[in-house]
Amino acid sequence: MAASWTAIRLCSGAAKAAAPVKVTRWERLKNSKAGVWCRSLFSDYKEACRETVVACWERPVKASIYLGLLGGAWTCFSSRPDHSSFETNLVECSNQLGVLSPWIRNGTSDKHVQNLVKLCNDGRLRHLSLGIVSLTYCADYDPDSSLYEAHCSNLSVPWRELPKRVLDVGFAGQWWILASKMKDYDINEEEFKHLPVQMQATTPPSVQEVERNEKLHKDSWLPLKMESEEEGEGKSPEEKTAV
Repeated sequence: MAASWTAIRLCSGAAKAAAPVKVTRWERLKNSKAGVWCRSLFSDYKEACRETVVACWERPVKASIYLGLLGGAWTCFSSRPDHSSFETNLVECSNQLGVLSPWIRNGTSDKHVQNLVKLCNDGRLRHLSLGIVSLTYCADYDPDSSLYEAHCSNLSVPWRELPKRVLDVGFAGQWWILASKMKDYDINEEEFKHLPVQMQATTPPSVQEVERNEKLHKDSWLPLKMESEEEGEGKSPEEKTAV
């Protein structure tokens, strides 16, 4: 009887050992090729981040310089102007010149803005983004034109001619060429060409001259002091004249 029970236990233990172990879906996913690749990738990034932190701790000055450069590049990238901002600035500059008389407009500013407005009306202005810098250049034809020359790739302008066609450079939220051309847009230098050379250039007044002019302006609003006749009788003509 004891031998039979022993045989039954051995058979049941062998059956349990031979039964397959149930594997969960998550374990199958981890042991798959995609799971192994993701774990190895995560391990590589974890090791790279650890080495980066250690290097920053050991060389803080170098790390600060790199972080500053990366932050500056990201700021320039996020603040680079687009084509719509260029058109907006162009309209504002055109309005500023439009409210001025033709006799006092700056010739350089007016010529540059009028040229840009003409190209914009012809549909020949193009925008090119280079990451942290934006460029505005002119093309030969409007893209909506039905001319053969406007759509033939063999007749397109080569890239080596792009520097000659650049009209403005956008960087750090500003179009620099347009801003430089609009400097002193309300001063017509042609009005002063007949003056002597020493009078064509003006210098800003000093602090002392400004204070003196302000004092004279304030004194001009003070009431005049009139001397009475009795006080003036006892004075000589020279004293009266001095007063």
